[in-house]
Amino acid sequence: MNTRPRIVLVDNYPAILHQMLPLISTEFEVVAVFEDGSLLAGLTHKINPDLIVLDITLPGLNGIEIAALLQKTGTSAKIVFFTVHADPDYAREAFRLGAMGFVVKMRLASDLMPALRAALSGQRFLSPCPELAELAKGLTGLA
Repeated sequence: MNTRPRIVLVDNYPAILHQMLPLISTEFEVVAVFEDGSLLAGLTHKINPDLIVLDITLPGLNGIEIAALLQKTGTSAKIVFFTVHADPDYAREAFRLGAMGFVVKMRLASDLMPALRAALSGQRFLSPCPELAELAKGLTGLA
């Protein structure tokens, strides 16, 4: 029986997914990969992931809208945003919607795995970068 945490990846760039999969698969069971989030809200209870890695820029609904839908459905999965947007407004909104992490894609190698581990342990994670530094000062519980 597999006891690794279950994870869903949502990103519309196959090259990014290709980089993420080998890194994440060492510690997590990848149960689904989506290139858009349109099916995610309806399938979350069926897939029952522990974590969802969610991009913001997606076709159709964006990641923020998907997180809001997931919040309404009462999912127990922890959400970690993984995005090109080093934008404090996006990060603030992500955390307001209950996200546990906000990782900037250029920091994939250094930040994604620590963010996932932090989320599982109930701690928030914010990529350390100049654009988000002011926001980081105001957040508590950051890894």
